[in-house]
Amino acid sequence: MPAAPPTKCGTLIGPFAQSIDVKAITPKEQLLDILKRKSVCHGEFTLASGAKSDFYVDAKLTTSDPQGAMLVGRVGWQLIQQFAAGRNLSIDSIGGLTMGADWMALSIGIAAHLENSQTPLRVFSVRKSAKEHGRLKRIEGNFSPGDSVVVVDDVITTGGSTIQAIDAIEAAGGRIAFVIALVDRDEGGAENIVSRGYAVVPIFRRADLIG
Repeated sequence: MPAAPPTKCGTLIGPFAQSIDVKAITPKEQLLDILKRKSVCHGEFTLASGAKSDFYVDAKLTTSDPQGAMLVGRVGWQLIQQFAAGRNLSIDSIGGLTMGADWMALSIGIAAHLENSQTPLRVFSVRKSAKEHGRLKRIEGNFSPGDSVVVVDDVITTGGSTIQAIDAIEAAGGRIAFVIALVDRDEGGAENIVSRGYAVVPIFRRADLIG
C-alpha cells in the first residue's frame, strides 16, 4: 500500500497566532482560533464527494474538544435564536447525519438548556441507515413527528450528508426550519441545499479559515 501523502494540520492563520487573551475576544473569535489551531489541514485529500482538495477541515477535532464544544454550543445557539427570531420560527429539535452533526447538535442543546432550563430544544441523531435490530430506527434520540427541526452539519462541501439527513427527517414527519453548519467550504453545497428550499446559516466560511 503506498504511503499516504504528508499533511499538516493546525497551521494557525490569523491575529491570534502568538497568544490569546480570551477576555479580549468574542466567543466566536475564540472558536475560530480553535478551528484554525486544531482542524485546518493542508495537504492532499480526497473528500467524501470523491473530489480532491489541498484543504481539509477535520472539524471533529474541534467539536469533540471540551472548550471547542462549549463554544460551538454557545455560538451556535445564539445564531439559531437570531435567525429563528428574524423569520418568526419556533424550533423543537436539532440534529443531523451521524457523526459529523452529533457533537455539534448536543453542544447546542446543552447551551440552550444552560441558558434556560425550560427551553424545549431536543437533540437527535440521524443514522446513515436504519438500525437492523431493536426498534429499527433511522433517527435516534429525542425527535417526534411534526417537530420543527434545525438540521446540523459540521462541514458542508457538496451538501450530500445534510440532504441525506433532511430526507430522513422529512420521511419521519419532521419539518425543516433551516440548516446550520460550523463551516461552509463554499464549494456549492449550500446552494444545493438552498435549491431544496432550505436556508443555510454557516458559523464560518472557507475564507474565515484560510483567507
